[in-house]
Amino acid sequence: QVQLVESGGGLVQAGGSLRLSCAASGSIFSAYVMAWFRQAPGKEREFVAAFSWNTGNSYYADSVKGRFTISKDNAKNTMYLQMNSLKAEDTAVYYCAVDKYGLHYAPSAYDYWGQGTQVTVSS
Repeated sequence: QVQLVESGGGLVQAGGSLRLSCAASGSIFSAYVMAWFRQAPGKEREFVAAFSWNTGNSYYADSVKGRFTISKDNAKNTMYLQMNSLKAEDTAVYYCAVDKYGLHYAPSAYDYWGQGTQVTVSS
């Protein structure tokens, strides 16, 4: 079992920055992929970024590439999402998730989810 707790959301002006954290407890195995998804009101949950503990590679949605950076702290079992140059369209609830079987882009493939943290970008 894996428990995930997100934090760091809030209200920021367009062009600003936020850093989200996802603290994981339980067993995080090297084959796992940790990812960030987001869901805006009235829209489907969408992939934002992911990190593979096995390969050390990061993956990003085109909409955030160059603006968002995913990183991790092994000692703290924590994943971060540094979000820069935020836009109004980044407004959403951001979720942390774990996929036990590798990188997937569909939310349905993920096995564990956090409760989400709200990010609001004012224009």
